[in-house]
Amino acid sequence: MTSEPAHITSRDNPLLKELRKLSHEPGAYRKAGRIWLEGDHLCRAARERSVRASIALFTESIWPSARVEWADAADKTVIVADALMAGISGLESPAHMGFVLDLPERPQVESHTPTVVLDRLQDAGNVGSILRSAAAFGFKQVIALKGTAALWSPKVLRAGMGAHFGLRLIEGVEIAALDALQVPCVATSSHRGDWLHRAELPFPCAWLMGHEGQGVSAELEARAARHMRIAQPGGEESLNVAAAAAICLHASAVGAKS
Repeated sequence: MTSEPAHITSRDNPLLKELRKLSHEPGAYRKAGRIWLEGDHLCRAARERSVRASIALFTESIWPSARVEWADAADKTVIVADALMAGISGLESPAHMGFVLDLPERPQVESHTPTVVLDRLQDAGNVGSILRSAAAFGFKQVIALKGTAALWSPKVLRAGMGAHFGLRLIEGVEIAALDALQVPCVATSSHRGDWLHRAELPFPCAWLMGHEGQGVSAELEARAARHMRIAQPGGEESLNVAAAAAICLHASAVGAKS
């Protein structure tokens, strides 16, 4: 039996104070041990992967129509005034609902799983986009080395569009964590290596995606069994790392099935 929702009327409520931090501070979830999902798309993506929320928040204006679908979506349901939700939100157009999830424990590296390694990527949009590509093309494990944007931050969550809940996410590790991988590492390069469209790609493998400006570090590049270049007939010097990742991961996925 679902309990009746609680109503919060003060912006000084401890939960709302915590949610403001989770919404605006990229690494706040690490200290809190909780994640804030804003908007019905992310909440639905979590629920479709059988991730249960500890708390579901709804605005007073949306709750009457939302309660049929979402009444049993979380261990606890909270209703707040629309203005209070707007005070939490990090969006230009605040959503009318959100979930609070417990932060998953960091899993161990799986040795033979198709993997993407993120080396000090700074832009949250790029990181989230790569997570989407990884999920779409069957790369079930993402390892984010230290210096990479926080994987569970609000901006990465929004850019990931729900991909987080279909991936094995390992963040904040040193390069030595890659010792556990038993698949060949493949590095992207703008100036050397085989042409991607002509290459026979290993699968499963681990794609190494480097910093937006500096590329893959020399230490990480030394682990690569192969280097790949993407043909650019238009003559541009380089591709955005998220675009490059999508092309490379798609090539691997198609090659594995051909």
